[in-house]
Amino acid sequence: MSGQSLSVPALARGTPPRRLGLPRNLGAARRFVVPVLLLLLWQLAAQSGLVSTRLLAPPSAIAAAAWQLIASGELGYHLAVSLQRVAIGLSIALVAGVSLGLLAGLSRLGEDLVDATLQMLRALPFLALVPLLILWLGIGEATKIALVALGAAFPIYLTLFGGIRGVDPKLLEAGRVFGLSRAGVIRHIILPGALPQALVGLRYALGTAWLSLVVGEQINATAGIGYLVMDAREFLRTDIILVGLAIYALLGLGADQLVRMIERKALAWRPSVLGER
Repeated sequence: MSGQSLSVPALARGTPPRRLGLPRNLGAARRFVVPVLLLLLWQLAAQSGLVSTRLLAPPSAIAAAAWQLIASGELGYHLAVSLQRVAIGLSIALVAGVSLGLLAGLSRLGEDLVDATLQMLRALPFLALVPLLILWLGIGEATKIALVALGAAFPIYLTLFGGIRGVDPKLLEAGRVFGLSRAGVIRHIILPGALPQALVGLRYALGTAWLSLVVGEQINATAGIGYLVMDAREFLRTDIILVGLAIYALLGLGADQLVRMIERKALAWRPSVLGER
């Protein structure tokens, strides 16, 4: 009985039971076990001749190529160019996606005016628009930035529109009961309620932006990670090609983690966020 009386308050306070096993820092390290094992197997397969190093460079060669690119400053230069293109394209996508999402989400007339058109445009494979963009904008920076903006704008619009329309009607009614004006309802109820969905859309938009950039930097590019990869292809440098692909993957992961940090700050009022471990 005494053991039960001690355990009930702990459960009532919501204290999670202590788990036996590895310490927390070692438990987090388990995530890297499989990737490290795969790299080791890859290296062993290359050294034993099971994998042709001409067709697929081993991890040791990739690391050496990355170090050479970093030491020469070449990687930093191309990375800065790619980041600038994504930043400009994503800024355009944010302005367009948020503006159209608010227009369609907050107004039935706005929805009638823009939603059908945007849904049709979204159904088009935007990468198939490359020939038209080249005709309209040329083969310079404008086409590359336009591809990034097109790819990122639709996830932002769709999730913001869905988030606004998905706000609980009971909350809207409660706001009116408490005397909030339409502007007050939008500011204090609708926009905070739509923010979680909008941030999910931002995460999708960042992933699509990098995907669009891969294609854009193959169009008459003279700098950027995509140009680095295409130039390495001409000389069959699979080590540099894989360095470029790894950079794209790390940039996508870093951007996703950045949005997660924003979520934790902006959505601190949500129990699901507060309860994160």
